[in-house]
Amino acid sequence: MAEQKSGERRSLRTSVKGPLMFSAFWAVLAFVAVLIFASGGSARAPRFDLAFTGAGIVFIVTLVIAAMLSMSYKDNAEHLGKGSGVNLSSKRPGSSHGGPGTQPAPEADDAGGELR
Repeated sequence: MAEQKSGERRSLRTSVKGPLMFSAFWAVLAFVAVLIFASGGSARAPRFDLAFTGAGIVFIVTLVIAAMLSMSYKDNAEHLGKGSGVNLSSKRPGSSHGGPGTQPAPEADDAGGELR
């Protein structure tokens, strides 16, 4: 669980306000979009029923997605932040790029020109 001490304020990530604000923003955007596009022009009456329905659906879906993402958040372990970086070579650690661990080129056999 989160290490929350009593009396401290929660960060936006761990509080309830973050996902609610995120969902409310997209719900208002969906409300306005459906209200404009569902009416079919200025000669017809605006469709508030469709706008509220669309806003409610968008609010619930984004709230569930944001809640699931915030519940799955986990800090990285401390040992992952240490080290010199990513090993970009697929070779063994003993053989670096042209350094002192490389194998010599194959030599041709005297009799038939075959490789050893």
